[in-house]
Amino acid sequence: MTGFDLTGLLAERGTEGYELHARHLNHQLPRMLRTIGFDKVYERAEGAYFWDTEGQDYLDMLAGFGVMGLGRHHPVVRQALHDVLDAGLADLTRFDCQPLPGLLAERLLSHAPHLDRVFFGNSGTEAVETALKFARYATGRPRILYCTHAFHGLTTGSLSVNGEDGFRDGFAPLLPDTAIELGDLAALERELKRGDVAGFVVEPVQGKGVHPAPPGFLRAAQELLHRHKALLIADEVQTGLGRTGDFFAYQHEDGVEPDLVCVAKALSGGYVPVGATLGKDWIFKKVYSSMDRVLVHSASFGSNAQAMAAGLAVLAVMEDEQLVAHARHTGDLLRSRLAALIDRYELLHDVRGRGLMIGIEFGRPKSLSLRGRWRMLQAARKGLFAQMVVVPLLQRHRILTQVSGDHLEVIKLIPPLIIGEREVDRFVEAFTAVMDDAHSGGGLMWDFGRTLVKQSLQVGRG
Repeated sequence: MTGFDLTGLLAERGTEGYELHARHLNHQLPRMLRTIGFDKVYERAEGAYFWDTEGQDYLDMLAGFGVMGLGRHHPVVRQALHDVLDAGLADLTRFDCQPLPGLLAERLLSHAPHLDRVFFGNSGTEAVETALKFARYATGRPRILYCTHAFHGLTTGSLSVNGEDGFRDGFAPLLPDTAIELGDLAALERELKRGDVAGFVVEPVQGKGVHPAPPGFLRAAQELLHRHKALLIADEVQTGLGRTGDFFAYQHEDGVEPDLVCVAKALSGGYVPVGATLGKDWIFKKVYSSMDRVLVHSASFGSNAQAMAAGLAVLAVMEDEQLVAHARHTGDLLRSRLAALIDRYELLHDVRGRGLMIGIEFGRPKSLSLRGRWRMLQAARKGLFAQMVVVPLLQRHRILTQVSGDHLEVIKLIPPLIIGEREVDRFVEAFTAVMDDAHSGGGLMWDFGRTLVKQSLQVGRG
């Protein structure tokens, strides 16, 4: 009898991950990881931690770019998936109405009572694609406004509202959409007066650089949009589900009620990809205006039982463990302790964000000796100092973080929402040690900086 033995396969070939990626997948990924010393082999994970093959623990302050809101392998989500598999449901028949999608939609909408209906897809970029299509069809207009430096996904439609040229280069022609600066109401009104705008898609806290929308901007933008019969689309793919200390980040501002809201990442529980687009009843009824249009927008794996079960379990855990309030409290603690270091370190310029979405920004120092080293890095490539901080955090202190975007001197922290004071202490102590090293004027950190400069110059030539 033949069969598939996953345990045996991993025992036999589990050490080949980097070689397999180099040979069959994106060959630049293992190259990049080896260059910055991130080529670790993690053996298992639980909660906010990984363990390598030597049994050393690593604190995860990245959460899979926000996917692991509950941490890894939460027992409630695991049990829900076991239960749904054991139930043997008649899933994805395409011609019936199973209860799980309706139940998950009901629970999601309870957190946004001004919205009425949900479309389930498989990812954040699909949630954004759905919102773009629905906005265009519901308004009868072609153009979407978005913000410079925005990130809304990488499929062609969502790429058209991506505010970074590095992601867009080489993929034109894209959809005819227009960028404005986050917070620029005059630019928004100027574009709306042209009469062809379907909607404005915005992250309430911009992921690149961690920039919250200015106070009052979302509400004022909503008033302008509705005056010109256009829609407000909130991209909550990363900021939603408690990340910023409210269930949705737009809820930090009174009176903001987006017409469409995009959700994904943490809703998956880290197991089954799922995306959701929440919207107003009239928008859905325009798109699905007749039985002939019943499948005018759909997804082959949308609303599958495993994804719906994971989403229901995630929302139950968030409520039972009061994770929204916990994220607000822990985020305030972490942000305040980091902000207290600004006067101590001249290279540290700002600490900002909301809840457990925090940006740490570095900038030009005042002292002559540090200024020369800073200029060396900036001349080679902006963003190298932030990378110099990220690397020792992992290599010396076993803490995983990320630079918050290309050519940015900002580190973004988006840890699992379950972290507490122990993890805050560990991160602040490690960050303080790295900053002490950076301000000592020499040592391994600046040696690594010179290595990064050489590599950057080689890339620039090649």
